[in-house]
Amino acid sequence: MGKLRLGILASGRGSNLQAIMDACQNGFIPGEVIIVISDKPGAFALERAKQAGIPVHCLEPKSFDSKELYEGAIADLLAGSEVELVCLAGYMRLVGSTLLEAFQGRIMNIHPALLPSFPGLHGQRDALEYGVKLSGCTVHFVDEGIDTGPIILQAAVPVLDDDTEETLASRILEQEHLLYPQAIKLFAQGRIKVQGRRVKVKAQE
Repeated sequence: MGKLRLGILASGRGSNLQAIMDACQNGFIPGEVIIVISDKPGAFALERAKQAGIPVHCLEPKSFDSKELYEGAIADLLAGSEVELVCLAGYMRLVGSTLLEAFQGRIMNIHPALLPSFPGLHGQRDALEYGVKLSGCTVHFVDEGIDTGPIILQAAVPVLDDDTEETLASRILEQEHLLYPQAIKLFAQGRIKVQGRRVKVKAQE
């Protein structure tokens, strides 16, 4: 079985991208990052990919007449690189039907909260304000909703009495860097089976 071909969409600093690239490099993930695409020219994720010798592209949505055309261009780049799994790594846009149809069941995201609680842009802040004692992160498949797709893996992080949004986010991020590569590895090994909303992980043969 060949290496899983990964395409990454990122909007920011790319720390989860780095964790994925490192996990591919050290053999934890039987795959390789083939292409990195960002919607923001200044995203440090692009720099990380360049330093690793990975082809990068920046597609700004404002350069396209519609979301469909924008996502169509992304889908063409991913398909042209024969990408098998698309991973959102701090990609700050809601994925639309064009990309979802092109890569049905093959788009993953990581979210800094224990879904279905606290979806959206401010998972850590919302968890703190609500007063939960446990937060964490979730890797899930992407569907048309905001962080509503089937859950693959979750990791819990205790919320401390003196936590700020920044300290909680930092501890959750440590777990994100472990959890995301683990989920991608399971996909690469063909061990993930989706039944309705439930994701079942098959035992390793």
